[in-house]
Amino acid sequence: MLFDSLLQEYPFGTFLFWKIKSENRGKYQFYKFMQYYHERDNPHCESITNLPEREFVAVLDGQQRITALNIGLRGSYAWKLNGKWWSNNDAFPVRKLYLNLLAEPKLETESKYDFQFLTEDKASQEQQGDYWFRVGRIMEEEEDSLIDEVADDTSLSPEQKKQARSTLRHLYRTIHDKDKISFYEESDQSLERVLNIFIRMNSGGTTLSYSDLLLSIAVAQWGTLNARDEIHFLVDEMKRIGDGFNVSKDLVLKAGLMLSDIGSVGFKVENFIKDNMAVLEQNWKSIREALLLTMQLLASFGFNGQNLRATSAILPIAYYLYHRNLTMSYLTRSEYAEDRENIRNWLIRSLLKASGIWGSGLDTLLTAIRSDIKQFGNDGFPLEKN
Repeated sequence: MLFDSLLQEYPFGTFLFWKIKSENRGKYQFYKFMQYYHERDNPHCESITNLPEREFVAVLDGQQRITALNIGLRGSYAWKLNGKWWSNNDAFPVRKLYLNLLAEPKLETESKYDFQFLTEDKASQEQQGDYWFRVGRIMEEEEDSLIDEVADDTSLSPEQKKQARSTLRHLYRTIHDKDKISFYEESDQSLERVLNIFIRMNSGGTTLSYSDLLLSIAVAQWGTLNARDEIHFLVDEMKRIGDGFNVSKDLVLKAGLMLSDIGSVGFKVENFIKDNMAVLEQNWKSIREALLLTMQLLASFGFNGQNLRATSAILPIAYYLYHRNLTMSYLTRSEYAEDRENIRNWLIRSLLKASGIWGSGLDTLLTAIRSDIKQFGNDGFPLEKN
């Protein structure tokens, strides 16, 4: 569809590029564009380990379009055939992008040109009305030699040669000569500014929240765990506890900042630098256990998604349980009965004042509560301080 849009001279969106200065190249994880996609053996973009010691350009918006161009013009696409075993190499035939130079315009569909991913064998099979041309050849050979090849093909009639040459020339000149890429390049090194530009540029479609983009940064900077999967799985687990809770990935992400003692627990770019994300990943197992314990504790108090009016109230409790390294035995052991009751009393009082406590200034409040728990919560929940 992208190549069809190019040949029909349709616009296909503005790209957002970010010029990265050499001194900032180590702050983020960058990836190469996919070229040879293989559903089993090469499904993900390869990370770049040796970044240039100079300014370079990163693509923030338009990655899928550039990937499509890269695979179509320079690479291949191999997906699994139905009914074949994953262990069978023949289940993943390598296909490259071809254009049928003799295809008639398809008026009943959105696509005018006939682009298909084909194996070399399939493309070479002669069928009436088909003349498959591998698109990547326009990056490897000169226009005149390609046109001459079509003109010398004795299997084509004069009328077919004329049509094939016209379509091939249009393809070649569209890619090589026509200025089709519209882009905005940002040189400001503030990630916060760049992310806000990204949100503004995409505000007409499916809206990505600021936390979505910050989560993407976390995903890129975790080394062994997949941050997106871990957070989504944890959200699902927390929702299923007791009679069910209304929790979101934003809450879990903020819990990660709070429990790891990162910054002011706010969704700010400076809290998501590489070193902080390494700390968050290192602490993730304990954070996960503390959040699940918190939800079990709230369920034992009789709370659920219907009566827990402010989900942010979960965070101080989770921090306290995390701070003391408490486990699931905390829910039943009698020695913790008074402590559990103190937490319950604090939670009920805070929820009764939810509009005043859990509204504006939330990050400042959470930071202050975290400080009190760290200072006064070593032996019990500091009810008098909160």
